[in-house]
Amino acid sequence: MIIGIMSDTHDNLPMMQRAVELLNERAVGHVIHAGDFTSPFTFRALRQLTCDFTGIYGNNDGERVLLQKLSQQRIFTQPYILELAGKKIVVMHEHQVVDALADSGHFDLVIYGHTHEPDIRKRGNALIVNPGELGGWLYGRSTMAVADLSTLSAELIEL
Repeated sequence: MIIGIMSDTHDNLPMMQRAVELLNERAVGHVIHAGDFTSPFTFRALRQLTCDFTGIYGNNDGERVLLQKLSQQRIFTQPYILELAGKKIVVMHEHQVVDALADSGHFDLVIYGHTHEPDIRKRGNALIVNPGELGGWLYGRSTMAVADLSTLSAELIEL
């Protein structure tokens, strides 16, 4: 299964729309958002996904009630654990315990955001992915990632 991974969209609706178009073109099986949507109106772009979606709240997501409503209860508090294609995945926003989660041996994929800096690496048997900032406000690069769960590999995509 191929999944899309994004984080730190921070209200950049045009970049979100571009990301959704690309993910739909690639026919990804699931999209995971690692937090900091910021405003609920940005979920309009995510409604255009042709696959399922899971997200977590970040430190800048203040209007959680409307985000929850618009996402149809698909945004969760961190850490959020799910299983896709037989792989155990944990999704965080902050980065402080990412290495410990990878070292625990409980997860195949550890996803995080918050730093706005891309990070794709293996640690032990786990793949760690921070897709960087889709919003592009902090570093001027709008990025996301696509991961192949069958090979536990990922690539960074610059929009």
